Amino acid sequence: MDEDLWEKRLHSEAIYDGRLLHVKRDTVRLPDGHEATREWVKHPGAAAVIPLFADGRILLVRQYRYPIEQITLEIPAGKLDVPGEDPLACAKRELKEETGYTAGHYEKMLTLATTVGFSNELIHIYAATELSPGKQSPDEDEFIHAVTMPLAEAVEGISRGAIIDSKTITAVLLLDRQKRAREGGI
Repeated sequence: MDEDLWEKRLHSEAIYDGRLLHVKRDTVRLPDGHEATREWVKHPGAAAVIPLFADGRILLVRQYRYPIEQITLEIPAGKLDVPGEDPLACAKRELKEETGYTAGHYEKMLTLATTVGFSNELIHIYAATELSPGKQSPDEDEFIHAVTMPLAEAVEGISRGAIIDSKTITAVLLLDRQKRAREGGI
């Protein structure tokens, strides 16, 4: 299906190889036979988790994000550390490191392709319930504040532009939709 849309990689060149990101420049054959150049970022993938307390509050993290020069409010997340790492294991690790919490139950919500125009990054997003507090242990270069708030407040924060992170917006809105569906509101 849609074979007339596929592009075939003819040549790939590494432009930059960093600790996290790898920039590629590929030459491709287009469906019409012409050649074109594609520059893209190779990413190891990531996992994220939206922790949900029994009373309906969620747990987010506030941190400074250098590329956009802003403090953001996000769900805990991190990159897959090794090729083939189980995304659920990564989500559990990030929840513990960034918030101190562990969860008794995880449910896969979705896989999000973050920026398909220039990156292959996929983020696997989980909902976590049956939360137990513990000691936060962020990476040495991470400075994070854990923040709890009602789910409805997070939805409102999205509407007024206080929450701008795409994975967080996706997880919060999907969780809110699921909650409303269970309550018969959809």
